[in-house]
Amino acid sequence: MEAEAGRELRDALCGALGLDWRSGVRIDGAPTLDSAYPVSDLATASVTAAAVATAEVLDAVGLGRPELTVDRALCDAWFGMALTPVGWSVPSPCDPIAGDYATIDGWIRLHTNAPHHRAAALRVLGVDSEREHVAAAVARWPAEELESAVVAEGGCAAMLRTPADWARHPQGSAVAAEPLVHRERTATQDAAPARWRPSPERPLAGLLVLDLTRVLAGPVATRLLAGLGADVLRIDPPGWDEPGVVPEMTIGKRTARLDAREPAGHDRLLGLLAGADVLVHGYRGDALEALGLGAAVREATRPGLVDVSLDAYGWSGPWARRRGFDSLVQMSTGIAGWGLRNGTAERPTPLPMQGLDHATGYLMAAAALTGIASRTRDGRGTAARLSLARTAAELERVMSSPESPRRLTEPAAASIGPSSELDTPWGAATLLPPPFRAGTATLHWDRGPSELGSDAATW
Repeated sequence: MEAEAGRELRDALCGALGLDWRSGVRIDGAPTLDSAYPVSDLATASVTAAAVATAEVLDAVGLGRPELTVDRALCDAWFGMALTPVGWSVPSPCDPIAGDYATIDGWIRLHTNAPHHRAAALRVLGVDSEREHVAAAVARWPAEELESAVVAEGGCAAMLRTPADWARHPQGSAVAAEPLVHRERTATQDAAPARWRPSPERPLAGLLVLDLTRVLAGPVATRLLAGLGADVLRIDPPGWDEPGVVPEMTIGKRTARLDAREPAGHDRLLGLLAGADVLVHGYRGDALEALGLGAAVREATRPGLVDVSLDAYGWSGPWARRRGFDSLVQMSTGIAGWGLRNGTAERPTPLPMQGLDHATGYLMAAAALTGIASRTRDGRGTAARLSLARTAAELERVMSSPESPRRLTEPAAASIGPSSELDTPWGAATLLPPPFRAGTATLHWDRGPSELGSDAATW
């Protein structure tokens, strides 16, 4: 029998978008991920939300409401790496000094995958980039003091807190008061997108999605939209790269570069926005404002826009503009400390994958899909906001429920069926089967991954 946590999470994630998963959805299989937290249930719930939202789109365009099938083993597998290289390897996404370090009074995680974040941490510590030198320097700091110093220097760090500490923290309190998905309908209306040609097999065929996201939740969302047929154009600034995740996260997308700080790049980006049906962005809350692309500009530029945004630590409270990533949010909220608190680990023990990123990414995709369905019915756009910290709060809420999930003693064996072949710039690869089906619609990507900046910045 399925644990109550699975149903609770599906109720919460689908309910946040006004979706009902309890009729017309078949959940197959058993959980496969070994974790103290119900991360398999989180995977299934987030993919289910995307599947039900896909059915909403098909119904809105008059193609009927299909039966849905969600495969638990495949949901779990897609929370890891869906793409498997054949004869080549993907570089590690982690910088050599990124990770958890013991402090005078606890633990801290340094996130140094971006060169400027690494440089900020090293400036604060006053050492070179040798891991043992970093560890020795960190050991002389109190955790909270070092966290504040690295953040003030422009870097990324998070001390390990307990869930109770986080609940008392001003930011934890602010996040707890936010909805899982904040949605607003915009007043502006627009006619149906000219290029959109939905079909039962490809619900988003021809829909234009402007992707302003980086690792990892945002790219998960836009990858799913591409899998349903959308024309996804990802824009990155000059010089930015994510070699450890680009093969996985550019599947089905076109990729281009623009410098939006320059007049020509700004104008081109504004022109792309004017033609887009959906905008997905994952920068800090004030980043687009600073580029002259705030919410009012976006709505005026593209009436009826479906606008989905993400940040790490929530949209209110003292950390609303703080840089953050999945691993840092797991430290801040106490998820990574479960093993330490229960005496089963000697150091932080995060989820077995970046579960907050993936779950929030599928929920972002579901928010985009429900926005598309709503606009189809009345022409009005939607603005949706999500955060990793709010997803973490939902996971902690279920963990703390009377029927608290327990670590799997014997994770179920995954049976995921045959993978498909994929061509990439780096060599051959295979791709997992899709985690859900909506009638005859299934996730399918018309093109393989590409290096960032491979395409022109045009529709």
